[in-house]
Parts: sequence; C-alpha cells; structure tokens
Amino acid sequence: MTDVRSTVSLGKLGSTSLPRVGLGCMGMSEFYGPSDDTENLRILALANELGYRHFDTSDMYGGGTNEELLGRFIKTVPRERVFLATKFGIVRDAAGGLARSVDNSPEYVRAACERSLKRLGVDHLDLYYVHRKDPSVPIEDTVGAMAELVKAGKVRHLGLSEVSVDTLRRAHKVHPIAALETEYSLLSRDPEAELLPTCKELGVAFVAYSPLSRGLLTTSLNASDVKQSGDVRQFMPRFAGENFQRNVALLEKLKEIAAERQCTPSQLALAWVLSRGEHIHIIPGTRREKYLRENFSAGALALSAAEVERITTAIDATQVAGTRYPEAAMKGIGR
Repeated sequence: MTDVRSTVSLGKLGSTSLPRVGLGCMGMSEFYGPSDDTENLRILALANELGYRHFDTSDMYGGGTNEELLGRFIKTVPRERVFLATKFGIVRDAAGGLARSVDNSPEYVRAACERSLKRLGVDHLDLYYVHRKDPSVPIEDTVGAMAELVKAGKVRHLGLSEVSVDTLRRAHKVHPIAALETEYSLLSRDPEAELLPTCKELGVAFVAYSPLSRGLLTTSLNASDVKQSGDVRQFMPRFAGENFQRNVALLEKLKEIAAERQCTPSQLALAWVLSRGEHIHIIPGTRREKYLRENFSAGALALSAAEVERITTAIDATQVAGTRYPEAAMKGIGR
C-alpha cells in the first residue's frame, strides 16, 4: 500500500487535534527482546517526519529507560511536534525482579511526576495516566493530586488506564479525564460493552493499546518468534502452546480480506479499530521502519460499513484462547 504521510483522519485528545495513529514506545526498551537505542532514535525521528505526534511511554518501561530514550529524541525536534503521554502507578521491584506493586497515593503521584519530567527533560507532560488503579486509594484522591499538577503547569491532560466505567465516572467528576487507555483489538473486544460508549458519552478519547494483539494480528508470527530471551509474550496465555496455534488459525479470513483490499492484515486490523468510533486512537508499537510506515498508513484506510461488518464477523473473538495477561496481572484490570 502506498505510504500516506498526510493526516487524513484527525481526532481530539483533550484539547489537541492529533493524527489518530500514535506510537507505543514500550517495546523499544523492554518486553520484546533486545533492541538498539541508536536504531530506536532513528525510528522515533522517522515517525515524527511521517506525521506521528502522539508518543506513549511509562515510567515502568525499562525501569525508566524508555522515558530517558524519549527524552533524547524530544531534544531533537520542536516540542510542539510531540504530544507526550506517560504513566505512573506500577512500582517495580527495586532489585530488578518480576514483582510489581501499585501505588496511587497523592505523595507518590507528585514524586513520580517529578521523576518523569526529569527523565524526559521537559517542563510539562501532555497526558499523564494512572497506569493501574490502586484499590487502597480512592480514585478521587489520586485524581485530586493529578489535578494539582495541572494547576501547577506540569501536566496538560489527565488519563486513566485499564479501569472500570465506575472508576472513570468518579474520576471525571473530580477533574476532566481526557483519555482512557485500554487494550482493544479484533481479538480483545471487552471495551465494546461499556467503556467505548461511556467514553463517547463523556467526551473522553479512547486510546487502544496493543491494537495488533502483540503481533498476533500481523499473521506473520510463529511460535519461535516469542521464545527469544526477554520476550514477555512467552509468559502470556494467548501465546502458549495450543492456545497460540488456535489463535493463529482464527486469522485466515483476515488474510483473505486484506488480500482483496490490497493491504496488509495489520493495516486492516488497525483500520477496523479506528472504524469503531471517531473518539478512538491507536498506539501500535514497533521498532522497524516497515511496520512504522504501514501502521501510520492504516489511518488513511477507509472501510465501508459492509467491510467493517464482514471483518467483525470473520474474526470470532469469543473463540480466542487464553487471557490477555497471566492470572495475577489480570487481577489489576478493570478496577
């Protein structure tokens, strides 16, 4: 498909108009095997050149090194060309282990923001998310502390990640919530029941992460791809043994429809997510130029209502084998 550099489809995120295709930067520092920061910086610069403006990170990706990487990139471009989103709340084991905890206390909010600003080398964050909700802290207290950061000019917009509709509504009463970030793809459709319509009702942008289901919807993964050292997918139920094979088999019709449209399965899957609502943004992640270009071009792939319906029914999400995360991690979802 021809590379499309113009922003054909625009959406609102907070008070800012942005291309609806952003870049998830997590995999540049961790979780998908080794990477090279020199190449990552080249990809980030190219993304900005192609028209990407929305860059998504978190203080827990690479233990802060992903924010530092973005900070190095931001120094090379005008600040207004980057809509910078980061997150706080997941606390990693200081010894470098796999243990995680969650802290949403007002004191932690303020300290985490200062650390992120320093690593990123900026004086404000465009969008600041609660990465996971802490059940021991009322969301009103957390968002109240975040609202103070807005008043201080350190944060422009507030967001929540992987929370329930009730939490979203409660938070929105304390301070306007600009964005809700949750996994959403052809293989993960839970948000359709309540989150998507509630976001639309409240005027909240819905930011879909893993819109390619961590590579499954590229239809090019094989079992060995996820078994390399440092690839977290080998511990995820959807990529385990027979589950992986069953999930790959679900995608044959996606490949057929993509061939008819003369686009890649990835582009078709991304265009489908965008078709589900004008308030939806996507942040697929990649470290490769080929996919960077393909993903951004998906924003210009218009689907007819008939095509959307065909794709929706062709991929039976109820038959997906395995949960999105291991059991322990799923307990922190939808609080």
